[in-house]
Amino acid sequence: MYKAMTIAGSDSGGGAGIQADLKTFTAYGVFGTSAITALTAQNTIGVQGILPVDPEFVVKQMNSILDDIGTDALKTGMLANPEIVTAVAETISEYNLKNVIVDPVMIAKSGDALLSDNARMAVIEKLVPLATVVTPNVFEAEVMLNMKINTIADMKMAGKKLKDMGCEWVVIKGGHMESEHEAIDVVFNGAEYFLLSNKRYDTKNTHGTGCTFSSAIAAGLAKQYSPFKAIQQAKQFISQAIKESLPIGSGHGPTNHFVGTKTVW
Repeated sequence: MYKAMTIAGSDSGGGAGIQADLKTFTAYGVFGTSAITALTAQNTIGVQGILPVDPEFVVKQMNSILDDIGTDALKTGMLANPEIVTAVAETISEYNLKNVIVDPVMIAKSGDALLSDNARMAVIEKLVPLATVVTPNVFEAEVMLNMKINTIADMKMAGKKLKDMGCEWVVIKGGHMESEHEAIDVVFNGAEYFLLSNKRYDTKNTHGTGCTFSSAIAAGLAKQYSPFKAIQQAKQFISQAIKESLPIGSGHGPTNHFVGTKTVW
Protein backbone atom coordinates (compact mmCIF):
# COMPACT_ATOMS: atom_id res chain seq x y z
CA MET A 1 0.00 0.00 0.00
CA TYR A 2 1.48 3.32 -1.07
CA LYS A 3 1.17 6.16 1.44
CA ALA A 4 0.99 9.95 1.14
CA MET A 5 0.83 12.63 3.81
CA THR A 6 -0.75 16.08 3.68
CA ILE A 7 0.46 18.89 5.93
CA ALA A 8 -2.17 21.57 5.56
CA GLY A 9 -5.17 23.34 7.02
CA SER A 10 -8.58 21.80 7.57
CA ASP A 11 -11.46 23.05 5.41
CA SER A 12 -14.71 22.55 7.31
CA GLY A 13 -16.57 22.86 4.00
CA GLY A 14 -14.75 19.81 2.64
CA GLY A 15 -13.71 21.25 -0.72
CA ALA A 16 -10.09 22.21 -0.06
CA GLY A 17 -7.32 21.63 2.48
CA ILE A 18 -6.74 18.25 4.04
CA GLN A 19 -10.25 17.11 3.16
CA ALA A 20 -9.58 17.60 -0.56
CA ASP A 21 -6.14 16.04 -0.20
CA LEU A 22 -7.37 12.89 1.53
CA LYS A 23 -10.19 12.46 -1.00
CA THR A 24 -7.67 12.78 -3.82
CA PHE A 25 -5.30 10.26 -2.24
CA THR A 26 -8.21 7.83 -1.94
CA ALA A 27 -9.19 8.39 -5.57
CA TYR A 28 -5.65 7.40 -6.52
CA GLY A 29 -5.74 4.28 -4.35
CA VAL A 30 -3.15 5.72 -1.95
CA PHE A 31 -3.44 5.58 1.86
CA GLY A 32 -3.58 9.14 3.18
CA THR A 33 -2.37 10.59 6.48
CA SER A 34 -2.46 14.17 7.71
CA ALA A 35 -0.84 16.75 9.97
CA ILE A 36 -3.24 19.64 10.49
CA THR A 37 -1.69 23.12 10.58
CA ALA A 38 -4.86 25.17 11.15
CA LEU A 39 -8.58 24.81 11.68
CA THR A 40 -10.78 26.94 9.48
CA ALA A 41 -14.47 27.77 9.62
CA GLN A 42 -15.37 28.04 5.96
CA ASN A 43 -17.91 27.10 3.33
CA THR A 44 -18.51 27.79 -0.35
CA ILE A 45 -19.07 31.49 0.37
CA GLY A 46 -15.82 32.24 2.19
CA VAL A 47 -13.66 31.85 5.29
CA GLN A 48 -15.26 32.87 8.56
CA GLY A 49 -12.36 32.05 10.87
CA ILE A 50 -8.85 30.57 11.13
CA LEU A 51 -7.27 28.97 14.20
CA PRO A 52 -3.58 28.01 13.71
CA VAL A 53 -2.25 24.91 15.46
CA ASP A 54 0.75 25.25 17.76
CA PRO A 55 3.91 24.50 15.69
CA GLU A 56 5.11 21.93 18.25
CA PHE A 57 1.85 20.02 17.84
CA VAL A 58 2.16 20.11 14.04
CA VAL A 59 5.57 18.44 14.48
CA LYS A 60 4.11 15.95 16.95
CA GLN A 61 1.55 14.91 14.33
CA MET A 62 4.30 14.48 11.74
CA ASN A 63 6.43 12.48 14.17
CA SER A 64 3.52 10.18 15.00
CA ILE A 65 3.00 9.37 11.33
CA LEU A 66 6.63 9.10 10.32
CA ASP A 67 7.78 7.03 13.32
CA ASP A 68 5.12 4.40 12.70
CA ILE A 69 3.44 4.48 9.30
CA GLY A 70 5.97 6.38 7.21
CA THR A 71 5.17 8.01 3.90
CA ASP A 72 6.13 7.63 0.24
CA ALA A 73 5.33 11.27 -0.57
CA LEU A 74 4.01 14.37 1.14
CA LYS A 75 2.49 17.69 0.23
CA THR A 76 2.30 20.96 2.09
CA GLY A 77 -0.59 23.37 1.77
CA MET A 78 -1.62 26.27 3.99
CA LEU A 79 0.99 26.58 6.73
CA ALA A 80 -0.52 29.64 8.44
CA ASN A 81 2.56 31.35 9.91
CA PRO A 82 6.39 31.40 9.72
CA GLU A 83 6.80 29.31 12.86
CA ILE A 84 4.82 26.44 11.33
CA VAL A 85 6.71 26.76 8.02
CA THR A 86 10.02 26.51 9.86
CA ALA A 87 8.89 23.58 12.00
CA VAL A 88 7.63 21.65 8.97
CA ALA A 89 10.79 22.32 6.94
CA GLU A 90 13.03 21.23 9.81
CA THR A 91 11.05 17.99 10.25
CA ILE A 92 11.19 17.19 6.53
CA SER A 93 14.97 17.66 6.68
CA GLU A 94 15.32 15.65 9.89
CA TYR A 95 13.61 12.63 8.33
CA ASN A 96 15.29 13.23 4.95
CA LEU A 97 11.91 12.90 3.26
CA LYS A 98 11.65 12.56 -0.52
CA ASN A 99 8.85 13.30 -3.00
CA VAL A 100 7.93 16.61 -1.37
CA ILE A 101 5.26 18.72 -3.08
CA VAL A 102 5.05 22.36 -1.98
CA ASP A 103 1.79 24.10 -2.79
CA PRO A 104 2.67 27.65 -1.67
CA VAL A 105 -0.80 28.65 -0.53
CA MET A 106 -0.29 32.41 -0.32
CA ILE A 107 -2.94 34.11 -2.44
CA ALA A 108 -6.64 33.25 -2.66
CA LYS A 109 -8.57 33.21 -5.93
CA SER A 110 -9.88 36.63 -4.94
CA GLY A 111 -6.32 37.94 -4.83
CA ASP A 112 -6.40 38.27 -1.03
CA ALA A 113 -3.20 37.43 0.87
CA LEU A 114 -3.36 34.28 3.01
CA LEU A 115 0.14 34.52 4.50
CA SER A 116 2.13 37.33 6.10
CA ASP A 117 5.30 38.61 4.44
CA ASN A 118 7.42 36.76 7.00
CA ALA A 119 5.62 33.49 6.34
CA ARG A 120 6.01 33.90 2.57
CA MET A 121 9.75 34.45 2.99
CA ALA A 122 9.98 31.35 5.18
CA VAL A 123 8.32 29.26 2.45
CA ILE A 124 10.73 30.63 -0.16
CA GLU A 125 13.88 30.24 1.93
CA LYS A 126 13.20 27.06 3.90
CA LEU A 127 10.61 24.96 2.11
CA VAL A 128 11.08 25.51 -1.63
CA PRO A 129 14.68 24.18 -1.62
CA LEU A 130 13.37 20.87 -0.20
CA ALA A 131 10.71 20.44 -2.87
CA THR A 132 10.51 17.88 -5.63
CA VAL A 133 7.72 19.95 -7.20
CA VAL A 134 6.50 23.48 -6.41
CA THR A 135 3.02 24.40 -7.68
CA PRO A 136 2.25 28.13 -7.42
CA ASN A 137 -0.61 29.74 -9.28
CA VAL A 138 0.16 32.93 -11.21
CA PHE A 139 -0.75 35.21 -8.28
CA GLU A 140 1.52 33.28 -5.92
CA ALA A 141 4.42 33.23 -8.38
CA GLU A 142 4.08 36.99 -8.79
CA VAL A 143 4.32 37.51 -5.03
CA MET A 144 7.19 35.04 -4.58
CA LEU A 145 9.23 36.63 -7.37
CA ASN A 146 8.05 40.25 -7.21
CA MET A 147 7.21 40.26 -10.92
CA LYS A 148 4.13 40.54 -13.13
CA ILE A 149 3.05 37.52 -15.15
CA ASN A 150 0.91 38.26 -18.18
CA THR A 151 2.11 35.85 -20.87
CA ILE A 152 3.44 32.32 -21.38
CA ALA A 153 6.90 33.84 -21.73
CA ASP A 154 6.47 35.44 -18.30
CA MET A 155 5.40 32.08 -16.88
CA LYS A 156 8.55 30.47 -18.31
CA MET A 157 10.72 33.17 -16.77
CA ALA A 158 8.99 32.67 -13.43
CA GLY A 159 9.56 28.93 -13.69
CA LYS A 160 13.28 29.44 -14.18
CA LYS A 161 13.54 31.85 -11.26
CA LEU A 162 11.73 29.44 -8.96
CA LYS A 163 13.88 26.54 -10.15
CA ASP A 164 16.93 28.61 -9.22
CA MET A 165 15.64 28.67 -5.63
CA GLY A 166 16.55 25.00 -5.30
CA CYS A 167 13.52 22.86 -6.13
CA GLU A 168 13.61 20.09 -8.75
CA TRP A 169 10.45 20.83 -10.76
CA VAL A 170 8.20 23.88 -11.05
CA VAL A 171 4.59 24.04 -12.24
CA ILE A 172 3.27 27.56 -12.84
CA LYS A 173 -0.50 27.06 -12.90
CA GLY A 174 -2.20 29.17 -15.56
CA GLY A 175 -5.81 28.73 -14.50
CA HIS A 176 -6.02 32.43 -13.58
CA MET A 177 -4.60 33.63 -16.89
CA GLU A 178 -7.04 35.26 -19.29
CA SER A 179 -7.47 32.51 -21.86
CA GLU A 180 -10.93 31.87 -23.23
CA HIS A 181 -10.61 28.22 -24.20
CA GLU A 182 -7.57 26.68 -22.47
CA ALA A 183 -5.98 26.41 -19.04
CA ILE A 184 -2.23 26.20 -19.68
CA ASP A 185 0.37 25.25 -17.07
CA VAL A 186 4.10 25.77 -17.60
CA VAL A 187 6.34 22.99 -16.28
CA PHE A 188 10.11 23.39 -15.93
CA ASN A 189 12.80 21.00 -14.69
CA GLY A 190 15.87 23.13 -15.25
CA ALA A 191 16.54 21.78 -18.72
CA GLU A 192 13.27 21.79 -20.62
CA TYR A 193 9.90 23.56 -20.61
CA PHE A 194 6.62 21.69 -21.08
CA LEU A 195 3.20 23.23 -21.68
CA LEU A 196 0.25 21.27 -20.35
CA SER A 197 -3.10 22.38 -21.69
CA ASN A 198 -6.66 21.32 -20.99
CA LYS A 199 -10.02 22.72 -21.98
CA ARG A 200 -11.34 25.52 -19.79
CA TYR A 201 -14.80 24.73 -18.37
CA ASP A 202 -17.46 27.31 -17.60
CA THR A 203 -18.18 26.64 -13.93
CA LYS A 204 -17.98 28.55 -10.67
CA ASN A 205 -17.33 25.33 -8.75
CA THR A 206 -13.54 25.44 -8.56
CA HIS A 207 -12.93 25.61 -4.81
CA GLY A 208 -9.88 23.57 -3.83
CA THR A 209 -8.39 23.14 -7.30
CA GLY A 210 -4.85 23.94 -6.14
CA CYS A 211 -5.05 21.57 -3.17
CA THR A 212 -6.45 18.80 -5.33
CA PHE A 213 -3.85 19.27 -8.07
CA SER A 214 -0.87 19.22 -5.69
CA SER A 215 -2.19 16.22 -3.75
CA ALA A 216 -2.71 14.37 -7.03
CA ILE A 217 0.97 14.96 -7.87
CA ALA A 218 1.92 13.68 -4.40
CA ALA A 219 -0.22 10.58 -4.89
CA GLY A 220 1.41 9.94 -8.26
CA LEU A 221 4.90 10.23 -6.78
CA ALA A 222 3.86 7.93 -3.93
CA LYS A 223 2.94 5.36 -6.58
CA GLN A 224 6.45 5.73 -8.02
CA TYR A 225 5.48 7.72 -11.10
CA SER A 226 8.20 9.95 -12.52
CA PRO A 227 7.70 13.63 -11.63
CA PHE A 228 6.56 14.49 -15.14
CA LYS A 229 4.10 11.58 -15.31
CA ALA A 230 2.74 12.55 -11.89
CA ILE A 231 2.24 16.14 -13.06
CA GLN A 232 0.59 15.04 -16.33
CA GLN A 233 -1.74 12.66 -14.51
CA ALA A 234 -2.63 15.35 -11.96
CA LYS A 235 -3.45 17.81 -14.74
CA GLN A 236 -5.83 15.29 -16.29
CA PHE A 237 -7.36 14.50 -12.91
CA ILE A 238 -8.06 18.11 -11.95
CA SER A 239 -9.41 18.91 -15.40
CA GLN A 240 -11.92 16.07 -15.14
CA ALA A 241 -12.75 17.03 -11.55
CA ILE A 242 -13.54 20.59 -12.70
CA LYS A 243 -15.55 19.33 -15.68
CA GLU A 244 -17.71 17.25 -13.33
CA SER A 245 -17.61 19.73 -10.43
CA LEU A 246 -20.26 19.63 -7.72
CA PRO A 247 -22.97 22.32 -7.31
CA ILE A 248 -22.83 22.27 -3.52
CA GLY A 249 -23.63 25.37 -1.45
CA SER A 250 -24.53 28.85 -2.67
CA GLY A 251 -21.00 30.05 -3.51
CA HIS A 252 -18.03 28.39 -5.20
CA GLY A 253 -18.61 24.66 -4.91
CA PRO A 254 -15.88 22.00 -4.89
CA THR A 255 -14.35 20.01 -7.69
CA ASN A 256 -15.44 16.39 -7.95
CA HIS A 257 -12.78 14.20 -6.34
CA PHE A 258 -14.91 11.12 -6.97
CA VAL A 259 -14.02 11.14 -10.68
CA GLY A 260 -10.77 9.53 -9.63
CA THR A 261 -12.51 6.36 -8.55
CA LYS A 262 -13.43 5.92 -12.21
CA THR A 263 -10.33 7.20 -13.97
CA VAL A 264 -7.22 6.58 -11.89
CA TRP A 265 -7.49 3.27 -10.06
